[in-house]
Amino acid sequence: MFSVHARCTCGPRQPFQASVISRRDPGAKDVVIDIAYTGICHSDIDHAYSLRGKSMYPLVPGHEIAGTVSAIGSEVTKYAVGDRVGVGNMVETCRVCENCRAGLQQYCTGGRVLTYNNIGRDGQPTLGGYSQKIVVDEDFVLRIPDSVPLANAAPLFCAGITLFSPLRHWGAGPGKRVAILGFGGLGHLGVKLAHAMEAHTTVLELSEAKRADALRMGADDYRVTKDARMFTELAGTFDLILSTVPANLDLDAFMGLLAKDGTFVNLGVPEQPLKISAVSLLRNRRSIAGSLSGGLPETQEMIDFCAAHGIGAEVEIISGDRIDEAYERLLAGDVRYRFVIDIATLAPTS
Repeated sequence: MFSVHARCTCGPRQPFQASVISRRDPGAKDVVIDIAYTGICHSDIDHAYSLRGKSMYPLVPGHEIAGTVSAIGSEVTKYAVGDRVGVGNMVETCRVCENCRAGLQQYCTGGRVLTYNNIGRDGQPTLGGYSQKIVVDEDFVLRIPDSVPLANAAPLFCAGITLFSPLRHWGAGPGKRVAILGFGGLGHLGVKLAHAMEAHTTVLELSEAKRADALRMGADDYRVTKDARMFTELAGTFDLILSTVPANLDLDAFMGLLAKDGTFVNLGVPEQPLKISAVSLLRNRRSIAGSLSGGLPETQEMIDFCAAHGIGAEVEIISGDRIDEAYERLLAGDVRYRFVIDIATLAPTS
């Protein structure tokens, strides 16, 4: 075991504090990663505040991790010291179920081990990327191409793959019309990815405030959802709508925007169950679906795609002492568009 500096919270809505945590010594297949940057995901807040009632304290969040390899186990073949790498929201799966064998580890039926707030194979709680180092089996480490800055790469390992996976699965591309509902930490990457896939891309947002940014990042159209005329003007036009918002929506209204065989993909987790009328599904043979992040092969495909198309997250880099402030601002929608922690700031200055 070895010790590293971290930031943890010890209870719901308790402030983050400097701490020292233990990491396991690397096993034969393990990679030790010196973390450079860790993105702040909305689910970090859910767990830190125990909004889902399943948080284990002390809690070290963080599953958008980018850094460099500093040591490897004796049997590691995929990585070498100095390689630029990332880690997403899982660090182990059963590896033998049908989904794991198909490279769809996000749907592992034998039990995923999440990067934090979970119990590892050693029986110990997992601790995430708000820390200086992490030790991960090489099979759950992803390579970051040199052209993607580490700070901009970190959010890709959750926000990026969460949008890339449904865009790929539902065939976003030339001739397809895609709507991104919500232009935030996830949505801005959805726009960049859909644009790079050559789909006609529309942003659906509550106000005009982000229009210029959306168009700059590749949106072909931008509509305000508070304008009731939008639902008439765009009725039956979209092949795919990706909803990134965690709020409860009038699903019937948004389903009306789908063309024949169109799909509404829900990516957020609202407080209340989804509610929709049967008629909304019957008309135009529409579908409603959900999607979880992505498997390891698809995540590597995503980061390589981003490198090829010059895509990275738009980030605001903060120090470890500003995590609580960042949480408050994220809940208020005051970020453009992803907070990223500079892990070098976790070490004591004196």
